Formats: sequence, C-alpha cells, structure tokens
Amino acid sequence: MRVRRALTVGLTTLVAASLALSGCSSSDDSGSDGGGTKKLTVWLMTGSAPDALVDEINTEFTKAHQGWTVDYQVQQWDGIQDKLTTALAGNNPPDIVELGNTQSPRFVESGALADLSKSKDDLNGKNWLEGLAATGENDGKTFATPFYAANRIVVYRKSMFTKAGITAPPKTIDEFIAAGQKLQAANKADKQFQALYLPGQSWYTLLSWVWANGGDVAKDDGGKWTATLDSPEAQKGFEDYARIYKAMSKAPADQDEANPQQSTVFAKGHVAMFIGLPWEIGTATAPDGGDPKLKDDIGTFEIPGPSGPAPVFLGGSNLGVAAGSPNVDAATDWLKIMLSDATQTKLAANGVVPALTNLGDTVYGDNEAAKVMAAAATNGGKVTPVTPAWAAVESGTNPIKNAMTKVLRGTDVATASKEASTSITETMAKAK
Repeated sequence: MRVRRALTVGLTTLVAASLALSGCSSSDDSGSDGGGTKKLTVWLMTGSAPDALVDEINTEFTKAHQGWTVDYQVQQWDGIQDKLTTALAGNNPPDIVELGNTQSPRFVESGALADLSKSKDDLNGKNWLEGLAATGENDGKTFATPFYAANRIVVYRKSMFTKAGITAPPKTIDEFIAAGQKLQAANKADKQFQALYLPGQSWYTLLSWVWANGGDVAKDDGGKWTATLDSPEAQKGFEDYARIYKAMSKAPADQDEANPQQSTVFAKGHVAMFIGLPWEIGTATAPDGGDPKLKDDIGTFEIPGPSGPAPVFLGGSNLGVAAGSPNVDAATDWLKIMLSDATQTKLAANGVVPALTNLGDTVYGDNEAAKVMAAAATNGGKVTPVTPAWAAVESGTNPIKNAMTKVLRGTDVATASKEASTSITETMAKAK
C-alpha cells in the first residue's frame, strides 16, 4: 500500500537477462507435471492476511497438488521495492508476490510479472474492484490481480456528537463544517479542543475533495502525463480543504497525518474527529499510547463532499506471479483460492475491503468501520496516476504537500497549484 522508493533503473533488462540465463518462460510450469521444484514460494507483506487464513489456503492447495509444498514468507514494507526488484530479476524468484497498488504499474510495465489475462475469469475477474484492477493492467492485459483495499473514512467520538446535539453524521462539506461549529461551541471550555484534527499535508484526503469537484491529479495523452492540479476543478478541492482546515483544525500546517500520529492525538481526548484508515482506530484504542475506553465511543462515516460522500483514494495491494517463475500454472491455482468468494469473505472479516465487489455487507459482521470503508470504496474509489513514473513523485519531496502548506499559510491557490503541477509534470517526465 505504500511506495517507499523509486525502483532501480534497468529492471526490464535485468528480468530479461535472468529469463535468458535460466531458460525459463512465463508460460512454462515445469513443476505441475512432477518434473519441477514442487515448491511454491509466496511473499506476502506483514499484516496483509492472518497466518491462519494463509495456512488454510496452503492446505487446500497442497491437497489438490500432491507432492507440493508452499514456502510462505512474510515481508516488511520498509525497503520492499528494492528487494522485489532484485528478487524478480534473479534466477530463483518467488513465485507469487504482493505489491502495493502504487508500486504495481512499474513492475507491470517492466516485464517482471507473468501475463495472467487468460486466467482472469478463473480468478474471479468479473468481480474485481475496478480501481485496484487498473493498477495491474497494461495494454489491455492483466499482470497483477487485486488482493485487498483500504481507504479513508471519518472517525468520530459518539459522546461528543451527542453532547453537541448532532443526531446524524454530516454528508456534505457545509454540514461537516456546521457540525464542527456545534462541537466547538459544546467544548469551548477546553482550550485544546479541535472539532477535526486535519494536518496541513494530508494529501490523500485532499485528493478526495479534488476528485469530488471534478478535478484530477494528472491526465494521460498518449503516454505523456501532464499534472492537472491547477485546473479550476482541482483548485476548488484545495479551497475546500483550506476552508475545512481553517474552520475546525489546529493541526500543524506543515506536517502529515503521521507526524504526529493522528490517531494518538485523537486518543488524548481533545479531538472530536479525524480522517484516517480503519486500522488507526486500533491505534487510538490500544493500551499502549491509546485509550481502550474509546472502543465503545467510536463511530465512522464517509468523507463529505460538496453534495454528498466524496470519492476516496483506494489504497491496497495486488498479487502477481513472477515472469521468471517455472510454476506459473501452480501459482495461478494458488491465486484462485485466494481470490475465491470464500477466502475473500474471511479476509474481509479481518477488517479490509476485499478484492471482490459481489460479497455484500454481511462479510463485515458487526464491524461498522469496515462497512463504511467498503461503501466509500465501491461508491467512488480512485487511484493516483497509473504509470510507473508516479513512484518518483511520491518517493521524493511531494510537491502536493508543499502546495497544501503554502495555501494554508496564505499563498493563493492558483499559484501554489500551478507550482505543484509543473513540478509533478517535470518529475514524471524525467522518470520515464
């Protein structure tokens, strides 16, 4: 779900050389007829799936593939792009890998992943989340499947809403600000109180209001990407962010949601709302650094837009098969189990949005935050530009963050958004 650093230049060349040296092709499955390694190596990221669920998948796989074993390895996000780059270009790559959805386009375009297009129907492709599926595609072909998604929602204290006389979650920005004013009036004795903790550089949240106003980050013209944050529609998103920030937040204008960790700030008792990922609820209610008593006092709702719920950035992960794997058919069979209705239902119970859109709300049980997150994902889940060049924007000094801080400190939106767009366009062009 995260982009840690730009991929090493020359991945395509390394992969091609590796395939030539090993004599492998992406369509060969030498292990499926008893002549191969009979071992499937699976790399998933830490926290992505419960060990018990992966054990179930591996057991089902080995029952159907006599003589096979699964070497399941949990990887850490820190440094994973470099590790994947090296591993996928080697002579003995892992067969199945998890990729952050913003990482996927570069691996897809590099030739590091096997073409799974012919197996798409068997992999439940008709039910895939569109936003995640797009990040695993190139030139009409599928090289990576969706795995799971997560997106931002508004987290709030029910007791504070009750105290302020707010009987229903706000659905529009005007209602959002009006609720904030009621909260501030009800807590005016607390000089540290904030109706909403919204740091100045929470740029994924900004994108919700950019998209809600009809703007976008960039446009693709025949492979040439041009940033469009300076369009009138996108500028309206900046204006909405500034309006909400100034009306409700005292958070730093030059920091993001991780500095300090916003869920920890929320847990201290002086904040009524924040916009974050569902796992941050766990941090806010943890015994270490949070407040366990909050568990029964937390509610959630979708991010308000100008006229209703706003689109959200659809973060998440994809799954791919190494182009250099000799076990593509067996790896595809493993993916079939992971992407089945049954397995995805169990994954959803872990508090994420499953890769499939056909499962309904019942898969979330009584997890209200997961239900709200899923509704937001299916109603308007979007992603950043689907191109390998985008990684360079996120891995460097993000110009969107700089623009946000400038706007909140008085720079006019037109100037700040133009500077950001120019910087993004130049960075993407250099990264090609």
